[in-house]
Amino acid sequence: MPPVLTVVIPCYNEAENVAPMVARLDVALAGTDWEAIFVDDDSPDGTAGIARAIAARDARIRCIRRIGRRGLASACIEGIMASSAPYVAVIDGDLQHDETILPQMLRALQAGEADVSIGSRHVDGGEAAEGFSPLRQRISEGGTALARTRLPVRVEDPMSGYFMLPRPVFEELAPRLTGRGFKILLDILLSAGRKLRVAEIPYVFRPRNAGESKLDTTVLLEFLALLLDKSVGGILPLRFLSFALVGGIGLLVHLATLGIAIRFMPFVAAQWTATFVAMTANFWLNNRITYRDVKLRGPALWRGLVLFYVVCGLGAVANVGVANLLLRDGMAAWRWAGAAGALLTGVWNYAVSATLVWRRR
Repeated sequence: MPPVLTVVIPCYNEAENVAPMVARLDVALAGTDWEAIFVDDDSPDGTAGIARAIAARDARIRCIRRIGRRGLASACIEGIMASSAPYVAVIDGDLQHDETILPQMLRALQAGEADVSIGSRHVDGGEAAEGFSPLRQRISEGGTALARTRLPVRVEDPMSGYFMLPRPVFEELAPRLTGRGFKILLDILLSAGRKLRVAEIPYVFRPRNAGESKLDTTVLLEFLALLLDKSVGGILPLRFLSFALVGGIGLLVHLATLGIAIRFMPFVAAQWTATFVAMTANFWLNNRITYRDVKLRGPALWRGLVLFYVVCGLGAVANVGVANLLLRDGMAAWRWAGAAGALLTGVWNYAVSATLVWRRR
């Protein structure tokens, strides 16, 4: 017989937290038939090895080591789909979530009170300040405010990464999930196609004791891409929307550089300079955000940058040519001429990036 509850723990560089997590689950879930699945994205610190060593002496522990792919959302999906338990929970591997509320979350589902049980920092009794840096606090607050404008049901903590739901409900929703980024709960709530009944269980978000936080400003951009994807009904690929957001930042970089350079050189030279700076910015941002799951590292990073320059140089030629033509014929001011050339380059960049620069190996 399968266990009643599977706890899925997505991991990257959490070697120091694996054993404490198992010990805490053992105490919190005493009297419950449970298992834990650590889903590790090939951590260089040996997270998978430690999880497997524990699994060798504890049949409740399993480990999935993923090679060549990254991402919290997709790790959660793989871990849940590997379970046969009637209920599944997702909890971060950094020990910041309070595992002692897992039985309460489970009871809410078993009693039929909710379709999703959420560990919440923003209901009475919950708290997040101690576990957040000022930057993470601002990212979380901004994301929460945006998420609430799109959700069909009121959720106080839609950015939570700590939740539980019946596995059949998840399997029903799984084909509609984007599977990218960090906010898997938000993806679930937006993909349901109906108002899921939600139970929010308060907990105090703990400070991190080991390892490093993976939450940064790039996560907010991925989050914005997810909201855009759901807003347009999934018509456009999420990767394209992420690329477009990065392109918008690149356009601002381009125009800012052009505004400075045009004071010291002719327009054509200034446009080339701005194009090169924006191209470089787009490459680094796309490597961190749009293609985070196939992120280039080491020598591959520099080869990718050179290839990006070479291929996108063709688009840059068209960029400068179109912008110069518009300016020469008096059809636009330098700002609009520069923007038109930059947008043309952006379309070309997207067309070639997936197939040549960040192709899956």
